[in-house]
Amino acid sequence: MSSSATAARRVVTSRRVGDIGTLLSDLEREGLGFSRRHATRLLGDLFDGPELRSFQDVRDFTGRALNGLVAAAFDRHSQRKRLKVWFGRFADIGDARVVLLSDRRGSIAWSQLDDSGPENLRASLIELTRFLGDALVLVPHGDLHLAMGSIEPISGLTVADFAHSALPFRATAQAEARGGETHHHLRSLEAEAIRIIREAVAVAQRPGMLFSLGKDSTVMWSLARKAFWPEPPPFPLFFVDTRWEHQDLYRFRDYVEHLPGTELVVYTNPEAVARDVNPFDHGSALHTEITKTLALKQLLDLKRLDFVFGGARRDEERSRAKERIFSVRNERHAWDPKAQRPELWDVYNTLLPKGHGMRVFPLSNWTELDVWRYIEAERIPVVPLYFSKTRPFVERDGALIMVDDERFRLNEGEEIQFEPIRFRTLGCYPLTGGVRSRATTVGEIIAELEESRVSERSSRVIDFDPGASMEQKKKDGYF
Repeated sequence: MSSSATAARRVVTSRRVGDIGTLLSDLEREGLGFSRRHATRLLGDLFDGPELRSFQDVRDFTGRALNGLVAAAFDRHSQRKRLKVWFGRFADIGDARVVLLSDRRGSIAWSQLDDSGPENLRASLIELTRFLGDALVLVPHGDLHLAMGSIEPISGLTVADFAHSALPFRATAQAEARGGETHHHLRSLEAEAIRIIREAVAVAQRPGMLFSLGKDSTVMWSLARKAFWPEPPPFPLFFVDTRWEHQDLYRFRDYVEHLPGTELVVYTNPEAVARDVNPFDHGSALHTEITKTLALKQLLDLKRLDFVFGGARRDEERSRAKERIFSVRNERHAWDPKAQRPELWDVYNTLLPKGHGMRVFPLSNWTELDVWRYIEAERIPVVPLYFSKTRPFVERDGALIMVDDERFRLNEGEEIQFEPIRFRTLGCYPLTGGVRSRATTVGEIIAELEESRVSERSSRVIDFDPGASMEQKKKDGYF
């Protein structure tokens, strides 16, 4: 190593946080005069690993290149808004481990790490934010992308991982109910739902629970676990995979299927795979019919399920408001809204004619607000898509459609936007709109809903398909 490189290395490792400017100042105090270009080249040689100067240089934690569509859009957006964008990674200089930042112009800054823990990483990033000034945008590379999922947000620092693969789901501790609120009616709803689940299982031959991975089915699964505790629920979860769910939903699925006492079965309609059925080429109505309705009926026949639980609620949509808690379906899994059984005084008719099936809805009498209050009270982990975060989306027919992966297709004249949004309901990502929101916690979501007068399903494209209403879909066998 040359004497200039040795001097630069000594100065870098002696500083907790620094950049090229501090390096030049420190070297000058030692009587060593370097040009800025020479100092920049020395730093590049000292730190191991790739040089990051653009979005094309960055890889996510899996080693994959970024979503080119989103990366290019954010590159234009950041330059138009004159955002201070830094590309970050872990780097080593001798025995020292640092967070290394670089920008488009080749500027370099670093902060040393004492250990590999998340608190130390957060402290180092806070130091860098203060050193470089607020309103920084960090595009993480490699292992730093993965590590960012373990730290709490930092004021003045935006983590621009919009074009990266979704991180593994991490269940975080949630705060207790606000102000000691308990909402005693939740216990009545809980008791009713548990009774419904137990009553169905008592008469079922082959029960199962449809699990969409959304908030309602997650609450329903939590209730089922309570219903049979300390034993696991005596039935599996079934996830109908359209292949077009949000990345975060698949990461949550990976988390759920590894929970103790959980059996998760994933099913995809083979025809959807063979024909590559998708919302762009086939439209929302046909896509939904093949990947959801037909897939569900195939699954029910394949597994010979008789009693199947679903997380639908009556307040969601008009046709769902018509349906009984125990809803009989015929041999073709079809629903007849004019031939439903009465359910008086909570007395349920569980008699099932031969060849028929029963859909069971334990959350029928719950509201969206009840679900979130129960999630808060029970501290139930849910998909992070429900919480506000700056995300890439296009505004299409009044819906804010997230650009979730490389398969997304822009219409002529559409431009990807970057604003804080969240989702109230989840479905195939090209068919599900988000809402502008600043709610980043369960408590904030509850406060937001207490003021809202808009249905959560107003952002579901499939509910407004011409000639294919939700009621018609249910008649055809959709859940």
